[in-house]
Amino acid sequence: MKKLLFGAGLLICFVWNLTAQNTNTSLPGWVTRPLSLTDCLNIALQQNGTILKAKSDLEASHGVVVQTRAIALPQLQATGQYKDTDPHAIETISGPGFSLTQPHQNWNAGVQIVQSIYEGGKMVAALRAASVTKQQALAQYQTVIADTLLGARVAYFDVLLAAQQITVHEASVNLLQKELEDQKRRYDAGTVPKFNVLRAEVAVANERPALIQARNNYRIAKNNLSNLLGYNLPREIWEDVPLNLTDTLDATPYQVDLPAAIQQALARRTELDAVRKTAELQRLNVVNAKAGYKPTVQVFAGYGWYNAQYTQPVELDHDIHGWNAGGQLSWDIFDGMLTHGKVVQARALYEKSKTDVDDKGRQIELEVRTAYSDFIEAREVLESQQKVQEQADEALREARARAEAGTSTQLDVLDAETSLTRARTTQIQALHGYAVARARLERAIGEDMLQKPALTKP
Repeated sequence: MKKLLFGAGLLICFVWNLTAQNTNTSLPGWVTRPLSLTDCLNIALQQNGTILKAKSDLEASHGVVVQTRAIALPQLQATGQYKDTDPHAIETISGPGFSLTQPHQNWNAGVQIVQSIYEGGKMVAALRAASVTKQQALAQYQTVIADTLLGARVAYFDVLLAAQQITVHEASVNLLQKELEDQKRRYDAGTVPKFNVLRAEVAVANERPALIQARNNYRIAKNNLSNLLGYNLPREIWEDVPLNLTDTLDATPYQVDLPAAIQQALARRTELDAVRKTAELQRLNVVNAKAGYKPTVQVFAGYGWYNAQYTQPVELDHDIHGWNAGGQLSWDIFDGMLTHGKVVQARALYEKSKTDVDDKGRQIELEVRTAYSDFIEAREVLESQQKVQEQADEALREARARAEAGTSTQLDVLDAETSLTRARTTQIQALHGYAVARARLERAIGEDMLQKPALTKP
């Protein structure tokens, strides 16, 4: 019985392993595909949910454009009617020697084309509004793309930073672990007290949570990047998304002239362009509102059919038909101040939109100045850390040498190791801060978010 249970257990394990292998082989190709930053940005353009929704909004705006132009285009109308009336409800006209009675069955049909030739300025405004609406929708779509690509770039940098932090803290744990082993050997040899071993053990224990946190940050950063790329993560991926990023953080020099950058931002930022288009649409709304003061003129032409009314006997297939054409004018001389109210409202909204344009320009200039200041800070921090790691390495070597010679204590060695870890951490954070600050500055001044950023191949 035991052999049978043991064999069944082996079979279950074999089937489970085989299933796991089949599951792993069914993972999508992006799991193991090397991804550069440029690859990620291109994938985001194709799959990111925010960009896809913005694309749908752009397509929907085409319907608005068509509706806006409709007033300037001719309208073709077809009508038809059939009616059967109670014969007792039909009046008969009679006189000496004649009697006329309408048939109780009637039908008519017709087709007519109507063209507005003057709407008080509405038609010209509608054609202009259609063009402006299309440009506004495109500007809004480009804004969404730029913001999303910036988010993808920052998320890529976050993954690289988290990966480097794991490396730093693993190296720190290894250093402290070697120190612990060295102190244990010295303690076993009787050259150091038990206190040295305890202090080394505490140092190792204190560093492990930082490593655990770094690993968690790495998992979260990769999940965030995967979401921005529009990936549907397989359910069999529990914790660590197996993204394979190929670029590394770097500090490629980037020079910016602030006055020129502000001018470029005011010329390129699609948000400002969208607000300008909104102001243009509000101006056209004033024209539409004022059109209520003016007459409208339309021309029409058509062809109609209806059954004969006074033939005897009545036959439904006996029809009368012919063409008709003409024109019509309508003018609301007084509409109860309705048009006046619309004009007041349209003018107020137009003035508000002009204020929005000025305000948006100031906001963009503030964004550029803030991003520029952050970039200067990140660059200065990075420059200040260029030799710190080398100095920390040298300080650790000297601390160990002095400890071997008996001129320094174990605490000096532990302090030097902690300083080295801090220097390494600060260095990679400075690289990350520089890359992120540059990306935000490029976004602020309206640069192309697909251009090669501050990264390099390893």
